[in-house]
Amino acid sequence: MVERILLVGYGSIGKRHLRVARRLLPHADIRVLRRSFCDSVPEYSNGCFFNLGDALRFLPQLAVVASPAPFHMDTAVPLAEAGAHLLVEKPLSISAQSIPGLIELCERNSLVLMTGYNLRFLPSLMCFRELIQARHLTGRVLSVRCETGQYLPSWRPGTDYRQGVSARKELGGGALLELSHEIDYLRWIFGEIDWVKASLLRQSDLEIDVEDTVHLMLGFQGGGEGRGLVACLNMDLVRHDTTRTCVAIGTEGSLRWNGLTGNVDFYGGSAGAWQSVFSHPHQRDDSYLAEWRHLLGMIEKRAERVPLVSGQDGLRALQVVEAARRAAATGSTERVVYMPDAVVAG
Repeated sequence: MVERILLVGYGSIGKRHLRVARRLLPHADIRVLRRSFCDSVPEYSNGCFFNLGDALRFLPQLAVVASPAPFHMDTAVPLAEAGAHLLVEKPLSISAQSIPGLIELCERNSLVLMTGYNLRFLPSLMCFRELIQARHLTGRVLSVRCETGQYLPSWRPGTDYRQGVSARKELGGGALLELSHEIDYLRWIFGEIDWVKASLLRQSDLEIDVEDTVHLMLGFQGGGEGRGLVACLNMDLVRHDTTRTCVAIGTEGSLRWNGLTGNVDFYGGSAGAWQSVFSHPHQRDDSYLAEWRHLLGMIEKRAERVPLVSGQDGLRALQVVEAARRAAATGSTERVVYMPDAVVAG
């Protein structure tokens, strides 16, 4: 039974985790580690710490690291050394080099390490994956079209977008890292990514120092006879028509996932129109609630199986990100460099 929880960071995602944790664990002692002193106790929490040493003396059984990505390892490693299970928000870090050590530490201490790619817990995305892998509707998938975008100033109403993590390079911002959910679920559905072509652009007048638009071509492993699967992935911080969709184009028809509506639709056969095959509308907290239930179940059962979104998954996503950065800088196709797995991969 998890009785002591530490939440590192109190931005928008930290507040969401705090609310979800309190809903699922109404009697737990939940504390927040913040960078700056405040007089009030955050809603749903039992108190605050303002330095890591005090937080470690609290002996948290579970810690959620929701600070900006450049600082994740600074707190995740000491917390794992102290015996805390970890949920680390995406991306795990800004550098893949820093992650294997954390994975090995958690494995050595028999700790759960999850990466916060919560979209995997959406029933609609799970259905989309199952239908593609079963091939009952699409047949063999030939190509994938994936896009996501939202106008950055509208992400968090009532806040100055220029001061947020997404807008600032020093805090790990930019469309590539902020929207890396798509990289994670594409490799979850279609397999490991072998090569990347990329354009990272600043096309808007937003007052940011990071890319606002990303165009990726991703080649997946396992293709034979020159017919390897390729996905086109577009991500941005500029479009006003908020979008999150993925279309798998197959030999028997196309399957489309809409991450905003929770719909999965199929186009094929003689119908000549899109037909709904699954619908599960969701609220903003739903995937986080499912993520937390999965995490708590893993901790309670001390299961040897790997979490649905493991530390290794977070590492692999960052390795694709780094290949994309190299490809954008060189203008060439870059292979994804995968380190040997430190633990059994998820």
